Order: sequence, then C-alpha cells, then structure tokens
Amino acid sequence: MLTIPLDTTSKLALYEQIYRYIKNEIIQETLPFQSKLPSTRGLAAHLSISRNTVDMAYAQLLSEGYIEAFPKKGYFVSRITALNIINHTEFIKNPPITVSSKTVLPYLYDFSPFSVDLSHFPYQTWHQLSKNCLQDNADLFLLGDSQGDLSLRQAITHYLHQSRGVNCEEDQLIVGAGVDYLLQMLAQLFGTTCHIAMENPTYQRANKIFKGFKIKTIPIPLDSNGLNIDALERTDCTIAYVTPSHQYPLGIVMPIQRRIELLRWANKCSHRYIIEDDHDSEFRYKGKPIPSLQSIASCDNVIYIGTFSRAIAPAIRVGYMVLPKPLLEEYKIKFSYFASTVSRIDQAILTEFINEGYFERHLNRMRKVYKTKHDLILSSLKSSNLPIAISGENAGMHLVVQLTNGMSEESIIKRAKNNQIKLYGLKEHFFTIPKNYDSTFLFGYANLSEADIQKGIHQFATTCF
Repeated sequence: MLTIPLDTTSKLALYEQIYRYIKNEIIQETLPFQSKLPSTRGLAAHLSISRNTVDMAYAQLLSEGYIEAFPKKGYFVSRITALNIINHTEFIKNPPITVSSKTVLPYLYDFSPFSVDLSHFPYQTWHQLSKNCLQDNADLFLLGDSQGDLSLRQAITHYLHQSRGVNCEEDQLIVGAGVDYLLQMLAQLFGTTCHIAMENPTYQRANKIFKGFKIKTIPIPLDSNGLNIDALERTDCTIAYVTPSHQYPLGIVMPIQRRIELLRWANKCSHRYIIEDDHDSEFRYKGKPIPSLQSIASCDNVIYIGTFSRAIAPAIRVGYMVLPKPLLEEYKIKFSYFASTVSRIDQAILTEFINEGYFERHLNRMRKVYKTKHDLILSSLKSSNLPIAISGENAGMHLVVQLTNGMSEESIIKRAKNNQIKLYGLKEHFFTIPKNYDSTFLFGYANLSEADIQKGIHQFATTCF
C-alpha cells in the first residue's frame, strides 16, 4: 500500500497532493510499468480520507495518461516513454528529472484529444452527495441489479430523452464500467460469425475490442457526410459501428439525410444493427443538436452507447447502453448472471447528481468553458501563418489540423517532442493510409489553460517552420 505524506495545512488540495506524489513515483520509475495501484477504496481507507479525493487524483492521472484502468482489474501504471503533462510553473520550480542516466524534459503542452478539464469539477457538490448517500443507506453495500440500479437507469433514461431524444424504457438500459466494457459485452452477444463495419479512420480501441473477440471488422471509407453507404452496401456486414454526432477522429457531424440512408440500410434485414457511439454529443458549438440515430429509427435496431467520462470525469467510469428489445431478450438469457461492474455507491451519487440538477448545471458551465478554449485554439491556429486546413471544429473537444508543408507526420511529432509538445497524429486511426496523405493531427484543448493553448500553438508553429 502506498504511504503518501499528506499535509492538511497546505493550500494544495489533498487530491492534488496524491496526484503529484503518484505522478512523481511513476516518473522516477519507483512505480514501474504495469504496477498495480491500490484500489480507490483501499487507498482512501489507508490514508483515512474520502474515497472521492482518491477518485479525483486517479482521474487526473488517468486523463494525463500516467495510468490505465481495466474493468474488474483496477488501475495500472502506463508505459511512459517520455514525461507527460506538467504546467509551466511546475517546470520552472523543478529541474529536469534524470531517468536511466538521461535527462528527459517533461511535456509542457499536451494536446490530448481524450483529456477533460478537471479544474471546474464540482468537488464540493460531489463530496456532499457522497456523504448524503452513505448516511443511513446500508443497502448500498448489498449486491444490486446486474443492469445497474433502477433509480440510476430511470435518471439516465429521462436525461437521454430530454437531451438526445432517445426513446427507451429503463429496462433496456445496461450500466457498465465504461464504454470499453460495454463493447466487450456486445462482442460476446454478437458472437464470432458477424462482420462489423467500421468507419475508416475509426476509434481503434473499439476495433481492437471486436478483433479481440475474433470478430471480423471491415473498414468503410468516409466522405464529407460520414460513412459511405454505397461502400457499406457492397459488404456482407450485419452491424455498423458509427460515431455520427461527432465522428471520431475526423469530427464529421453526420447530416440527417445520411442518417436516414444508414437507417434504411439497417432496415433492409431483420438481423442488422447499428451501434451508435455518442461519446461527446454534449458539446456542440455551431447550430442546433442533431437528433440521435436511435431517436429517428423506425425499427428497433439501433444500439445507443454513451458515457459520463467525458462530461464529468474519466474516473467516474460509468457508461450506458440502450439495447433494442430483441437483443435485450438475448442479453437476459446469456448474461443475467453478470454482476454490475459499477459500485452501487457511485451509482447512488451519480443518480442524485443528475436528479438534483447538478449535472445539467455542470454541463452548461463546461460548454462555456470549452467554447472559450475552442474559439481560442481556433483563432491561434488561424493566426499562426501555418499552411493548414482545419476541420471537425463544430463539436467535441478536439480539432483536426492538416499540415500541408510537406513534412512527415513522424518528423513533426519528433520535433514537437523535442520542444516539449505532445502531438497526436491521425495515421494510427486508419486501417489503411489513404493516397496523397498530408500530415494531420488531433488537437485536444480541454485540459489546457487558455494561456497554455496560446503558448502551445505558438511553439507548435515554431516547430513546423
């Protein structure tokens, strides 16, 4: 068990003291790659502090890539080939850290497309809800419903109908420890005989999950409106995995006509299904939200998947899935013995967070925060004088930036690394690299301050000249 010195008189929050201590242990390789961290419950008990304090520290480490979370296994140290996020003031205070006799500089600017802004997380509210849920509520320590507690499923069902137009009953909802876990469950439900159509480029973790269960995935090219339906029709796929509200990674918002065409494809055969991964639909910066596929489907053949990891915090680890009724019956036959992978205490806290209106207020606040950062990074890129094309800027928490100066993606990433910038190339998201490919990068901005966004883009521009 980690013994972390905590200073209750410090102005530094306890969660940040834990975060900094563990990060430093990972950087110095005292906690080597694949080391298992204590559970949040166990570490909280050991340090005699609130579990939510540990949750927040782990959330920050998870967001920055120092650790990874695996359902039913816990948290493990990630492979760190170079040091990750550290803000500018920290870098001035602390000299470069020597690892394996080599001086390695930390990243000053990490443009991760998966990061979130935790500085605006409502810690006090979450702490108070935690206390309220634990008072005189011993039932939370008993085994709950395998699909998730009914009260939480009712809260999510109401939220989805109000915000995304999703039509479902709470019995169709499955709550699980993140989207990856739910995709694994779907893979088992489908079996190995099905073929799944995937957008190209795509969310490769989903692709790897399906392949891990021996399911054949088939890449389908994208056009300006999203998944190419003609190309889809030429395959023998019975399932299509799509991210229509904000295609990952290109950021395409699928227009209503293309959504209708995709639904028509699914309606042609009774055993066809669409997996609609609605990973960050809460954040949209231009126009009105487009209805979810599930909300406009005339047949019950859309599997809707969402998560609270992007809207609240990665450590929440609560995803949800709406199963069509035919699949629901099959799920109950095959998986009724599965226990829920989400703590009932966490479920109770999240239920109150939604029902009492805190979630809606938090979303409204974060939309303004991300809109400000979105506009700033957009203007900074446009004024950089770089030969670039920007896309995917109408929604989500990252932009797609294509650089047309002839430099290779790998060389830019390497040069950026030497300048303490962490870049994320588009190449790794493709099944096959298209011809005449120009270096393209995903610029996430959620976890960067406004000052660091401007400095980071200026440094990036310097790197490319």
